[in-house]
Amino acid sequence: MGNNRFNGKAIYNPSGKAGEYSDWACNFYTGCSNNCDYCYCKKGVMSHVWSDTPKLKKCFRDEEEAISIFEKELLANLRELQKHGLFFSFTTDPMLPQTIDLTVRAIKICVHHSVNVKILTKRADFAEKFFRPLCSKSALNENLMHIAYTRHIAFGFTLTGHDELESNASSNSDRIKAMKVLHESGYKTFASIEPIIDLEGSLSMIISTVGFCDLYKVGLLSGKKYNWRELRGFMLACTSLKSKFYFKDSFISQADLDRANLPQSCVGRDYDMFKM
Repeated sequence: MGNNRFNGKAIYNPSGKAGEYSDWACNFYTGCSNNCDYCYCKKGVMSHVWSDTPKLKKCFRDEEEAISIFEKELLANLRELQKHGLFFSFTTDPMLPQTIDLTVRAIKICVHHSVNVKILTKRADFAEKFFRPLCSKSALNENLMHIAYTRHIAFGFTLTGHDELESNASSNSDRIKAMKVLHESGYKTFASIEPIIDLEGSLSMIISTVGFCDLYKVGLLSGKKYNWRELRGFMLACTSLKSKFYFKDSFISQADLDRANLPQSCVGRDYDMFKM
């Protein structure tokens, strides 16, 4: 993003490891009720504002002010957002019962302005609450809206294969079922295979979703040391499948690989799944 970074109250250019994941992101809340044992927000720079209940960021008076500021920031950066898309969210799960209403309102604004949206969640129980506000009384308008939303929205699910570490999230198997339904409905889907708790479990998640997952983003558990030979074997097993993979820098570094020499099914961080 160079030196012209945008740091709004809702929309911003992430940096560091988050910047590797997306050029633009939106955060309305901090905190998350999924209660994942490995959550980086609990231990990192956000630990001082973290809670097991999502709370609207203190810079917003209420949700009405938050959506108003969001729309202003989106319009101020519209050309770049139309180019790169917008990610929800690094500081909570955007599909929690407490966060989904504001997420839906923001996404409607994005789609109206032809901004692609990537949603990452550990929930599989959001469908009715997410889609009902998008429906229209007119069958024709509802069909047109479905076309617009499948064109501009990608649903992502974090898949670790370890429900015991994600005590309040939907099960990994339920997330996989939700991904399949969404993909069959015409939506782009992606999986965040991060963090890798163990290579066998992560590979199982990938194999279970081949055919209805358009992109896999693979990353390591922060602070954990892996065997480089095992990482390379894992990568080869993944890339033998007919899918697209983005291996994060931490994976490439620990596997002692050169990104320029990765298999053809590996893509760069700028890969646009909406143009597949």
